[in-house]
Amino acid sequence: MEKNRRTVHCGELGIGDVGREVTLNGWIHRNRDHGGVHFINLRDRNGITQAVIDEDAPTPLKESAGELRMEFCVAATGVVRARPEGMVNPDMATGQIELSITDLEILNTCPPLPFMIDGEDEANENLRLKHRYLDLRNAGMRDRVKMRHQATWAIRNYLVENGFWEIETPTLIKSTPEGARDYLVPSRVNPGRFYALPQSPQLYKQILMAGGTDRYYQVARCYRDEDARGDRQPEFTQIDLEMSFASRDDVLALVEGMMARTFKDVLNREIPLPFPRLSWKEAMEKYGSDKPDLRFAMEFQDFAPYVPASDFGVFKSVLEAGGAVKAMVVPGAAANYSRKKITELEDVAKTRGAKGLAWMKVTTDGLDGGVSKFYAPQAQAIQEGLGAKEGDLILLMGANWKTAVESLGAVRVKLGKDLGLARPDDFQFCWVIDFPLFEQNEETGDWEPAHHMFSMPQEQFLPTLEENPGEVLGDLYDMVLNGNELASGSVRIHNPAIQSRIFDIVGFPEEEAKERFGFFLEALRYGAPPHAGLAVGFDRLVMVMAQMDTIRDVIAFPKNTQGISPMDESPSPVDGAQLSDLHLSVLQTEEE
Repeated sequence: MEKNRRTVHCGELGIGDVGREVTLNGWIHRNRDHGGVHFINLRDRNGITQAVIDEDAPTPLKESAGELRMEFCVAATGVVRARPEGMVNPDMATGQIELSITDLEILNTCPPLPFMIDGEDEANENLRLKHRYLDLRNAGMRDRVKMRHQATWAIRNYLVENGFWEIETPTLIKSTPEGARDYLVPSRVNPGRFYALPQSPQLYKQILMAGGTDRYYQVARCYRDEDARGDRQPEFTQIDLEMSFASRDDVLALVEGMMARTFKDVLNREIPLPFPRLSWKEAMEKYGSDKPDLRFAMEFQDFAPYVPASDFGVFKSVLEAGGAVKAMVVPGAAANYSRKKITELEDVAKTRGAKGLAWMKVTTDGLDGGVSKFYAPQAQAIQEGLGAKEGDLILLMGANWKTAVESLGAVRVKLGKDLGLARPDDFQFCWVIDFPLFEQNEETGDWEPAHHMFSMPQEQFLPTLEENPGEVLGDLYDMVLNGNELASGSVRIHNPAIQSRIFDIVGFPEEEAKERFGFFLEALRYGAPPHAGLAVGFDRLVMVMAQMDTIRDVIAFPKNTQGISPMDESPSPVDGAQLSDLHLSVLQTEEE
């Protein structure tokens, strides 16, 4: 190997290198024998170079070329030359040159491939995951892994420049409730006791603030035992940060700058600042979602003023019961949406609890189809009030407020995709703020934290916190990009007395609080400063930047939708000796 050590990468050669002797190391991407002349596309991480074994090459060299198969790992030495006239490939970075091979060494062979390396879209995902080492050679995966690296680097540079220290927090911690199931790790030396893998570094970063570190960040590995889906994995990465003596506006301004820097450094895209801010109530009223996609409009409007004068009893009953009737105008969609396609939209609404979806089309003669006959006398007023024009489709939803906005919001998302309104290369950020601090359990009537129990109520609610928890707004904020919640954070509670009040409201017993969080509550007592922070879902961020639909395509070694790694077959059984060391036994399931 020493004599064939790489001197340059495959994607780095150009017309200025003509006449230079180089050695390339890489994989056989293509191998074609054209009448005794071998054309070999040699690939490494940096790109592809065409190499040639000429017809008059020495016999041993031609024999070596005849042995080559796709994905053989080789070292090729030769002289760079300009491609013949008419054979320049403008689609290749190295398309003006080729390597005339004088020496070829096979470093390793490869059996027949389970899928084509450049066939990312055609290959079954589980097959790709089983042979991830092959899938990672694909140009798409390579570029996304590179993008992930570049984004990490941009974020690290930005935060360090802004006075943050990168500090690791433990990955073997005490099990504390954070909304999802913990992954538990049994302790061999402490039989019957368990560590948990962190769902987030939440408590530890707040303790760092109590410790005076002032500005902390971490590219943090987190673990949640929940069902996997497109934007979730059992293990994931977040950009975690915390700031002492900081307000909500301080955090938002800092993170906006971090996003602008990352998109500029990685994609060379300018992100307008500041990001729009929507209250949670406004986001739900306009878009039916607390993670609204702002790449297209189609905001909801109140249809209640038109209900009393109509003969449509369904909507009248909704209003009498204290519900809401919302309208959404879909520009130019009337002709393309048949009754069948509208039924597909209705099915989407029903997944969010709606009983149906009413509709009307705007024509030259007024309103037509659906429930239009009930509103014919008000046709002109409705069109003017909603801003609906000829050819538009009007969708109507009546239900209790939450169901009405959420179900119509789901329809809006589907329409955005179906009509091509949500372009993946259009990046639209916003903040959603002023979330309710508490939500009421519909079954028990008990109050529960809407996010987590360590978020500060907004100051104006502190004097009357216990009187009406449903009206209390938290100092909470979410960063949203293209309909994805990318980050969530809050101003934290640093006062033990306020923390105790929150525990009381959500019915969290004092003794259990001491058992679960005693070490943390004790830290707050010792002069913990006011502090605020946020965590960015890094996998989701890269997914959106790379214009992909699943975070599995931006993680080097993800689990599949069943939480399994097909490559190493984890999770897997362990032998009895290991279980005995840990003082554990396994119950057999019915499937076994």
